[in-house]
Amino acid sequence: MPAEMRYQLTSMKFWGYESGQTKPGKLGMGWKSLVDLLYKGERYLLTLTLPLLLVQEIRAYMSMGSRHFFSFLDLSFTLSFWCKIVSSLAEVHGREEVSISQVNCAPLGLIKAILASRFISIFSFFLPYNKLDKMPGPESVACGEENKMRNVSIYVQSLKFWEISASLLPPLVIVLWLHGKEKGRISLPKLCCMMMVLDLLSSGPTGTAISQTIETISEFLVTANDVLVKKDSFKELGAYMERIKPVLEELRKGKVSDSETLNRAIETMNKEIKDAKLLALECSKKSRFYLLMNCRSIVNKLENHTKHLSSALGLLPLATTDLSSGIVEEIEKLCENMQTCRFKAALDEEEILEKIDSGIRENNVDRSYANKLIFLISEAVGISNERSAIKLELEEFKSEIEKARDRKELAEAMQMDQIIALLERADAASSPRDKENKYFAKRQSLGSQILEPLQSFFCPITQDVMVDPVEISSGQTFERSAIEKWFADGNKSCPLTWIPLDTSILRPNKKLKQSIQEWHDRNIMIRIATLKEKILSGNDEEVLRDLQILQNLCEEKDQHREWVILENYIPTLIQILSKKRDITKHSLVILGMLAKDNEEAKRKISTTDRAIESIVKSLGRRAEERKLAVSLLLELSKYDMAREHIGKVQGCILLLVTMSSGDDNQAARDATELLEKLSYSDQNVIQMAKANYFKHLLQRLSAGPEDIKMIMATTLAEMELTDHNRESLFDGGVLVPLLHMFSHNDLRVKTVAIKALRNLSNSKKNGQEMIRQGAARPLLNLLFNQSIYTACLWEDIATIIVQLAASTISQDAQTPVLLLDSDDDVCNLFSLVSVSEPVVQQNIIQTFYALCQTPSASYIRTKLKEYSAVPKLVQLCENENQNLRASAVKLLSCLVASCDEAIIQENVNQKCINTLLRIIKSSSDKEEILSAMGIICYLPEMDQITEWLLDAGALPIITSYVQNRRDRDHLRNNLVENAIGALCRFTVPKNLEWQKSAAETGIITDLVQLLENGTPLTKQRAAQSLTQFSNSSFRLSRPIPRRKGLWCFSAPADIGCMVHGGICSVKSSFCLLEANAVGPLTKTLGDSDPGVCEASLDALLTLIEGERLQSGSKVLAEANAIPHIIRYLGSHSPGLLEKSLNALERIFRLVEFKQMYGPSAQMPLVDLTQRGNGRVRSMSARILAHLNVLHDQSSYF
Repeated sequence: MPAEMRYQLTSMKFWGYESGQTKPGKLGMGWKSLVDLLYKGERYLLTLTLPLLLVQEIRAYMSMGSRHFFSFLDLSFTLSFWCKIVSSLAEVHGREEVSISQVNCAPLGLIKAILASRFISIFSFFLPYNKLDKMPGPESVACGEENKMRNVSIYVQSLKFWEISASLLPPLVIVLWLHGKEKGRISLPKLCCMMMVLDLLSSGPTGTAISQTIETISEFLVTANDVLVKKDSFKELGAYMERIKPVLEELRKGKVSDSETLNRAIETMNKEIKDAKLLALECSKKSRFYLLMNCRSIVNKLENHTKHLSSALGLLPLATTDLSSGIVEEIEKLCENMQTCRFKAALDEEEILEKIDSGIRENNVDRSYANKLIFLISEAVGISNERSAIKLELEEFKSEIEKARDRKELAEAMQMDQIIALLERADAASSPRDKENKYFAKRQSLGSQILEPLQSFFCPITQDVMVDPVEISSGQTFERSAIEKWFADGNKSCPLTWIPLDTSILRPNKKLKQSIQEWHDRNIMIRIATLKEKILSGNDEEVLRDLQILQNLCEEKDQHREWVILENYIPTLIQILSKKRDITKHSLVILGMLAKDNEEAKRKISTTDRAIESIVKSLGRRAEERKLAVSLLLELSKYDMAREHIGKVQGCILLLVTMSSGDDNQAARDATELLEKLSYSDQNVIQMAKANYFKHLLQRLSAGPEDIKMIMATTLAEMELTDHNRESLFDGGVLVPLLHMFSHNDLRVKTVAIKALRNLSNSKKNGQEMIRQGAARPLLNLLFNQSIYTACLWEDIATIIVQLAASTISQDAQTPVLLLDSDDDVCNLFSLVSVSEPVVQQNIIQTFYALCQTPSASYIRTKLKEYSAVPKLVQLCENENQNLRASAVKLLSCLVASCDEAIIQENVNQKCINTLLRIIKSSSDKEEILSAMGIICYLPEMDQITEWLLDAGALPIITSYVQNRRDRDHLRNNLVENAIGALCRFTVPKNLEWQKSAAETGIITDLVQLLENGTPLTKQRAAQSLTQFSNSSFRLSRPIPRRKGLWCFSAPADIGCMVHGGICSVKSSFCLLEANAVGPLTKTLGDSDPGVCEASLDALLTLIEGERLQSGSKVLAEANAIPHIIRYLGSHSPGLLEKSLNALERIFRLVEFKQMYGPSAQMPLVDLTQRGNGRVRSMSARILAHLNVLHDQSSYF
């Protein structure tokens, strides 16, 4: 024991007594350390210091007199006897240690017995009842005073009693003691501390050993938590120790007597637990690689410790009879479990160890094998695959090997050296610079000449250099396959010496094999070193030949590829990528092999100037070259720097997207996988989206962080998309995340989502899908909310609504969708026209214009008229904003056709007419002109409106669009239709002046021409106008003047009109014959449109009205119109059928026409008498009567 420690233990200052003074009750460092010293097993220190301390405490109290007297304890002669021992202990305290056998512990036990028998009265007198509640006991603390005192008496013999007493009793309470003529006092808390120590000291050496074992178990459990390998095995052993601990606690509490068997069992347990603790400590500090290599040894040690612990534990019931039956039963179960437990290395650990053993046996494993092995080891021991982490672990592994060598564990050191040699072949084991230095040092030592093989390298049978040489029983060496064939052919003797052989003996000649391998490697190393210059300087044929050689070498062995990399071939191979196709193909193949599972090769390719760009160029070339290039890029993408570079090469992502949908399945898979790897970057994802590859954009939009979602949605909002792109995005599920963003409280997020929806909704299919999925409702609600945050947001929503409305035009009638499904929606939406900005007004009006072309058009028009849309639209037709005005004109054109005359009279005036004509004359918007013409076309034929039109000069404006036959596209044709419809009001027979004004424009000729080349509606309206003109022809035809004087000397008389009998002209009498309209009208009788046929028939029938029947019928017969009229007898159009019957009834009054056309009309007429309604049957019968088929008195009449 050090002198400083001896001084402290005997120093009163250390224990709380100042020099020259004795003050009882003050605790020093020594008092606080007593129990700690005892539990640490330092019993000899306590036996040395405790008696000395007790005496000093008694002396201190003796100096205080007799005050504070409370009780009396007779310590009898025992204390006096014990005090006499103090001097002898003090004399020996300077020795290094005091053996426990040197101290007579009997007086301590006797003192304890006397004090315990008298202490109850002191404790009950000074300790308040509320503090008694804190005492432990078998009964409830709520019991009465007797029970409380009994609880105290039960625990008075235990260590716990003294601990609690020392903490609860007041320090000023003292006890008077007397012995003979001497007297003194001692404080109760200090007395309790002393009794606690005395109690432990009296328990004997076995109790201390048990306490040490329990503490060691606790230390093992803590240490086992930090082990680096075999955590589960250490945890299992710790679980067994946890179950042992209560057994030992029971032994310690029971104060078992010492015995040799018990001591030996406890010592064995203590030793095994300490050894297990040391093993856990080693497994928490040594190299992980080292521990993995020794995992079999570790599990064997753990299993041995467990079995030895079990054996020692099984001795306890035999060594003492104080154990309860429950404890004995628990010991038996625990021993059985521990004896049968088995600790084994994990499957992955066994696999690694087997691979290591195999690699050491083969002695020719390549870099790839070592790389995979070291990655397996790293994963098994839980370290990163980063080069720096693996290299650090290998250095620690080497350090452990050196320590083993220092410990003279040479066998283990040699085995570990072999493992290190195997692992050092991996890339992570050494830096590229170290590899390079080692390689070039070796190559330079070899020279530059190819060496011929030694004679011993040749197989005597094949005369080729051997690959797997084996030695036979005669001592000769042959190639394995050759000698096996020799024996298989029935030969039993040596091919060289003809000595009889034991054919079962084939010993591998490892030394010769190694020599052959070294010779082979040397020549290849020199070959690789010399090829590079040839590739750079040779012509294309030589370069192609050398590349083929280099490719074969790379395919042969991984080590050859390593040498090619170290020879810096990569810049050379990149340089020749721009040469002929075959050279490029070989270069890509070799680069692909070099980059395969080689980080250094990937780094060199990535850092070579324009290497990635050169490889990317091959993606746009022939199929085979593209396939090799994408495979190489895919391998390079495993390296972070290369992956980042690939994504930045212009056009690369576009080419990859194209390849991903190509015909070559492997190339398509590689391109798709490469795109997957490039998707780590948001910018790359955006580039993919711009190349119409939306997979990763949709993934980020659905599941990415909020800021990434914003970026992706912004990209969608700004991209130029085709309808196919938009529909692909919807098929990919873009709508749900955008609607989620739209519902976000953040205005910025909401705005971006709306802009993206605006871009995507501009597709018929998408628009209908948005309506089906309920996207329209929140958009409308936000639009109806007039406190929208920004005008821009309002405009975007209004635009989306327009596009949704447009998507409902020409939709599938089986599953129609409605944008506005209630009267309130129509009202609320149109009310915004009065309060919103021009752009929003325009969008709302366009929405209704689109809806007026859907299946719900009738409902929308009706509601708009109810909500006084017409006056608002008439007002907007005069707006200075051309776009807004055009939208208003278009919607108004949809409403006018079905408006009541009262609404028109109320809202359309001269100013409105002038505005419409100004639009027709000056607008650059063809659709606006069409709509304005449509409004005029559908205005009711009221005299006031017609006068306003004439006053405003409408006729020449309208006819100009009829007469202009250029650019007859669909829009132009519709414009002509509306223009002809507008002209009809000027051709009504009731006002000849209007007709003449129209005829003066030359419109009749244009109408005739339109019968031949107009649309069906144009033809119909042209025929209607001609009908109205023709109705006035008879009145306007001038009589033929009589010839004056002698007829032979007078001018020839004017030829009168065949139908009208007077002088006719196109502009004066609007005669159809003069306008050459009969032929075109007859031709249109064969049109497929019933409306055209009916209008044309009306025009022709004007020629047979009244007295003109005979002459008009001849004109119709000459034009071959009557057969068409007969054909109409089978028409399904009621109007056409009725008009044809009326015409034939009059024509067949004439005998010549009855005879000419009657037979062909008989059967259709008879059929009509059978299936027609009453009026049709009666009319048909009347005609049949004219034809003498029916009697005038027939029931059909």
